[in-house]
Order: sequence, then structure tokens, then C-alpha cells
Amino acid sequence: MTLKHPFSIRIFLPDGTADGVRVIEKSNWTGVGVIVPKSLLLEAKKRNEFSRTGVYVLVGQDDESELPTIYVGQGDPVRTRLEQHYVKKDFWSWAIVFVTRDDSLNKAHIGYIEAALYKVAARLKRCKLDNQNQPNPSPLTEADAADMDSFLADMFNIFPLIGLRVFEQPKVKQREQVLLELSAKGVSAKGYESSQGLVVTAGSTFSTSETPSIPSYVAKMRQTLKKEQVLVGAGDVLRLTQDYEFSSASNAAAAIMGASANGLQMWKDENGKSLKEIQEQSLEMSED
Repeated sequence: MTLKHPFSIRIFLPDGTADGVRVIEKSNWTGVGVIVPKSLLLEAKKRNEFSRTGVYVLVGQDDESELPTIYVGQGDPVRTRLEQHYVKKDFWSWAIVFVTRDDSLNKAHIGYIEAALYKVAARLKRCKLDNQNQPNPSPLTEADAADMDSFLADMFNIFPLIGLRVFEQPKVKQREQVLLELSAKGVSAKGYESSQGLVVTAGSTFSTSETPSIPSYVAKMRQTLKKEQVLVGAGDVLRLTQDYEFSSASNAAAAIMGASANGLQMWKDENGKSLKEIQEQSLEMSED
């Protein structure tokens, strides 16, 4: 059983503005994360953290897919690589850099972390990867690999807090979560609510057609899911190949139906009760 332990995050704003450089530290962790907007890199790169060995993620937006675009990299030091990307890569608007306070990361460590981040992002398919080649993990001793896995676990705790969810795997359905179903016009899907929206489970079917009412961003999402083989043809429907988290019940329903949809009404439990009714009942019970 995985135990959850409370922890605290400290975010320091060295220039006193919320949209500037942010330095992130976590309780009982040697790591340091630095968020830097691309527009501030030339000034921010003078900070000591950028002279250390570390890993980084460049983040931008892909207008064609409605998904973030990221690039996962490493640097020894990170400053040199970020300077190169400042000139050569246009897509990114901000970056998150991870180093350690004691400068304990070496080339083998960051190679291992870089490969792990790429592998997770490629598997979850919640972003467009700008990396042209898949990084290969550096060989580590068993002890070093365990240390880096622990370092990665802390990084994965930080990413959602800064709005980067591309490394966040949909949570396994808990026993108390209601299994929801959506069946209409030849498609059938199952899912459950999550902290970020609604997870549609693997094997669910989606409509192959789209109506003029489908929101443009949902149409782009469907195209991306087909391109990434998250949705594949299965006769006269599309089949979902992995659990996939949508930002809301309505976005999930619209993607399934290929049309504008009210997810609160369309998703229902085994007794035919709509998600809207389930939520209203839960609210009433919490007030008793």
C-alpha cells in the first residue's frame, strides 16, 4: 500500500512579482526548482542555480492540438543549454529547471532523469514532445537509481502545482468512486470523476463522425488523439487504447460524441442517475 505523507512547498519570488522567476523548494528535499519565463532568461541565467548540473522542461502551447508542447533536456550546466534554446527554439514561453542545493547531481544522474521524464510524457500522450530523439537512460548503480527515482517522485509532486500536468497519470479508480457510463448513437464509454475532470477508461468507443456543433478545441483534441494512436479505428467506431483524462465531463462527452454535449446530463451511473444528480445528492449529504 502506498502511504501519503504531508509535505510543504515554498515558493520564493526573487523579483517580487508572481509572473517572474519563481524558486521552488520542498520539505525534506535537496532539490531546487526554478521557473523562468523565456522573456526573463537573459537576466535570470545569472542565478547560481543555472550554473549547476540539472534537467529542465521547456513549455509552450501547440495551437494545432490544444495540448502543451514540451521539450525535456539536461545540461552541465543548464545555463548553456537554455541559452542555445533561447535562440533556436521558438515554441516555448517558460521553463522549469531542477538542480540540487548541494550540486550533487552528475551527468549520469541527469541522463537517467531526462530519459524517465521523456518516457512518461510519451506514454501518457498529454502533450506534444518537441524532442527529435528519445533520450537513453544513463547506467546507474542500484543505489543511485533508487535515489533518482526518489528525486523524480518529488518532481512529479511539484509539476501539478505549477500547472504542468503532462507527467500526471490518471489515478486508478478508487472503490468509492462511482463508475459512470455514456451510451448513445452507437458508442459506449465508461469513466469516473477525477480531481482534474473525468477519466474515460480504455476500451470506450467514440464516434467516427463530427457535427458542426463540436467545439473547435475538442475537434483538435480528437485529431491529436487519433494521431497519437490513443484513438484507433475499430469498425464503425473509434476505440480508446488507454485511460485518458479530460478536463471536464462535458469535454469528455463531446470528444466521445463528436458534438457539443452536456456531460453532467449524459454521464450516468448503473441506476440511470445523471452525474448532475449524483453531485447534487453528494452536496446535500455533506451539509447534513
